Amino acid sequence: MCDDHPLALSRRRLLTAGAAGMAGAFLGGLALPAFAESAPSKAAPNAIPPDAALKRLTDGNGRYVANAPLDRDYLAGRAARAAAQYPIAGILSCADARVAPELVFDQGPGELFIVRVAGNFVNDDGLASLEYGVKFLGVPLLMVLGHSGCGAVDAAIKVIKDDVKLPGHLPELINAIKPAINLAEKTHAADPLQAAIEQNVRYNVRKLMSAKPIIAQYVAAGRVKVVGGVYDIATGKVTLI
Repeated sequence: MCDDHPLALSRRRLLTAGAAGMAGAFLGGLALPAFAESAPSKAAPNAIPPDAALKRLTDGNGRYVANAPLDRDYLAGRAARAAAQYPIAGILSCADARVAPELVFDQGPGELFIVRVAGNFVNDDGLASLEYGVKFLGVPLLMVLGHSGCGAVDAAIKVIKDDVKLPGHLPELINAIKPAINLAEKTHAADPLQAAIEQNVRYNVRKLMSAKPIIAQYVAAGRVKVVGGVYDIATGKVTLI
């Protein structure tokens, strides 16, 4: 049968329309509800100034240090959390098992949007996640959270000093932390590890603040603040730097 026959053309249009409809249903059902921006009928629960979000974190950390966390009913908010999330802060944290941001800042489920990677550095995947938090979840505050005795930073120092070759993807982790090591060396600090931990936080705060096209725009507009902190595992206290 000739491809230009009216019946063939009708079948072709039907198949094309069907494929387009299936693609539209897929996108509409999966992608658009998660990413589409719409004007809310009322202010979202996390529509607060960045400094107010930071105060909630510091107040929560104070409760954690004092071993006086809020008494929460975890059942009460489950239905609301199933419908949407409204985190007050995005946290770029180390993957260290001793660092649990929800506990450290005494926040409940749905209140923190957390990205974790050993060495708490910004990479493409983590940046994309934080961009999503800022643009589509309305996160007003971002924090890079380092911690005392960070094994990833300590390993990076030793690898660079001794020119050690690591297996697998570990060299990528070392390369990501190396700029902070170089900055710390220039300070001639009495505690090179602590200096490197702090420089690593500061370095990644700067990376986030200048991360185009999304986060830098929100920072410039005053809609998002980026801060850094170091968590002391022994005391539980987070010190802003």
